[in-house]
Amino acid sequence: MPEDNNREPSRVWFVGSGPGDPELITVKGMRLLRDADVVIYAGSLVREKVLEWCEKGPEVHNSASMDLGAIVSLMIDASRKGRKVVRLHTGDPSLYGALREQTEALEKAGVPYGIVPGVSSAFASAAALKRELTLPGVTQTVVFTRLEGRTPVPEKERLGSLAAHGATICIFLSVSMMDEVVRELSCGYPPETPVAVVYRASWEDELVVKGTLADIKEKVGESGIKRQAMIIVGKAIGDGPVEQSRLYDPGFSHGFRK
Repeated sequence: MPEDNNREPSRVWFVGSGPGDPELITVKGMRLLRDADVVIYAGSLVREKVLEWCEKGPEVHNSASMDLGAIVSLMIDASRKGRKVVRLHTGDPSLYGALREQTEALEKAGVPYGIVPGVSSAFASAAALKRELTLPGVTQTVVFTRLEGRTPVPEKERLGSLAAHGATICIFLSVSMMDEVVRELSCGYPPETPVAVVYRASWEDELVVKGTLADIKEKVGESGIKRQAMIIVGKAIGDGPVEQSRLYDPGFSHGFRK
């Protein structure tokens, strides 16, 4: 059948697959996978089990060995043929997902797209720790960051500078450099500051290592964790007494409670 050059391109959907557990994808993401004709997934990070939500036997591509040009060309070609395309990212596409370079290429080609958020590994790690990342009287700020690797980090955003705020910090893509992580964090946090490393949060082999800034490097070394882990640091994840929230204080009135 000849291609219809007058056909409107279909919308490409960027979907956050969540941190690992296939059931942590959103309902909307699951529905899009069920109806997809073409799925391009980041195979180095996204679990293949998430693809079990597909029902139409779509054409599936693992982008781990593909460069940007190949990924974009595949999406554009499928879209112009009217096929339903899902680009599957790990966690949430807006965090370390190389999202913008893909969407700008689609915009240039006149291909519409949408973005479906996902559960970040930072939040799955907090759930594994059974802790809030913010606490009244402790911190109301959470920082998402990483150490410098192949991708540079602005000087003013180095861990040592961020640690000075005393907020909760979630550190992505850095567990293989624990020496430097601890050295940088020590510029702003005292040695007794709670630190946790969560390996593959929400996976069946999830592993949690807890310690302090003084001993976390040794504990992580003993665990053998070298990749796919979230580092969380700050008083909010500790075991000390906490100040009660005003939200449920009987003396605190608001629009829904007098």
